[in-house]
Amino acid sequence: MGFLEVEAVSHQYAGTDAQVLNEVSLTIQENEFFTLLGPSGCGKTTMLRILAGFEVPSRGRVTLDGQDILRIPPWRRPVNTVFQSYALFPHLTILRNVTFGLKMRGVAKADRHGAARRALDLVRLDGFADRMPSDLSGGQQQRVALARALACQPRLLLLDEPLSALDYKLRKEMQGELKRIQRETGTSFVFVTHDQEEALAMSDRIAVMRQGTLEQVGNPSDIYDRPSSDFVAEFIGDSNLLNAAPDSQGRLCLPGGRALGIRGDAPARVMIRPEALRIAPDGNLSGQVTDLVYSGAATRFLVALDGGEETVQIQQTSTEAAGISMGDKVCLAYDPQQLWVVAP
Repeated sequence: MGFLEVEAVSHQYAGTDAQVLNEVSLTIQENEFFTLLGPSGCGKTTMLRILAGFEVPSRGRVTLDGQDILRIPPWRRPVNTVFQSYALFPHLTILRNVTFGLKMRGVAKADRHGAARRALDLVRLDGFADRMPSDLSGGQQQRVALARALACQPRLLLLDEPLSALDYKLRKEMQGELKRIQRETGTSFVFVTHDQEEALAMSDRIAVMRQGTLEQVGNPSDIYDRPSSDFVAEFIGDSNLLNAAPDSQGRLCLPGGRALGIRGDAPARVMIRPEALRIAPDGNLSGQVTDLVYSGAATRFLVALDGGEETVQIQQTSTEAAGISMGDKVCLAYDPQQLWVVAP
C-alpha cells in the first residue's frame, strides 16, 4: 500500500452528464515528487481539488496513510496547497502571510514565527520577512506561497501549476528550487502541469491524463522513451510516428517497402524521437528537406521520406546541420533499438 491511495475515483459536476474523472486509481509514495500531466480539461485539477478537499468525488475512495480522508474537511487534512495565483494577502507583510495558516490552527505566536522563519529560510527568503508582497518579484512571491504552505509541515503538498505565470528563465530556476525543497523536506509533492518539459525535469513519476482517464503512469524515461499510446507519444515532446506493416519475412516496413530493422507480425505504429535520427551518408532512410528551423544550439528539419507519404522531424546540433538547405536530398541514420512500437 502506498502513502496516498486513489481508488477508482470518478466525478461529474452536478447538473451535467460529463464525466470529469472516470475510474482513476493512483498510488503515490511517501517523499515522492508525483506529477499529474495532461492538456486542459483532462481532469488533473479536479483530482487535485479532491485531494485538497475542495471537491467530493461522485464515487471512489482516497486514503492517506491508510486513513479515508474524504470524510475529513480540508482544514483538518495534513495537506496544503500552492495555487497558481499565489493568493498572498497584499496588506500583510511576508512574515504575516507565512504565519497566517499557523495562526488559523491556533499555534502560539512565538512558535508560528519560528516556523515561518524556518520556512522562509528554506525558500531562501530569510531576509524578506518585513517586506510587502508588492515589493517582491513574481518568483519571490511564488516562494512566499510555497513557504506559507510548508510552514504548516503538511504530509502532502499540492501544487496547481505554480510556475505558469513566470517567464522562461525564472521558471527553469524554480523547477530546480522546487525539487531541492521537496528532497530537503521529505514532503510528498503532487504537482499539476500541462508543461511536458517541466514534468520530465522535476518528477519521480508522472501520470499522463486524457479526458478524465489515466493513459500511462511511469518515471520520466518510461513516459518519454516507451509511451503506451499514440496520445502519450505525441503529447510528451516531439515524436515521429510511422505507419509500418510486416513483410513476408516478418520485418516491419514503411509503405515504400523500406525495412525499419525491427520485427513484427501485424501493422503497427512505430515511434522514433527527432533527436534519435541523424543526417548521415550511410543512412537507413532517404528523403528531401522540406523545412528547417534554426534555434541556436540545434536546428530542426522536416524531411519527406522517399517512396511514401511519411514526413519526419530531425533535430541536429547546428554544427552538424551546417550547409544543409531547403530542398536538399539527405540520408537519415538511426539505431533500431531507439524505435518503439506504440499501441494504437
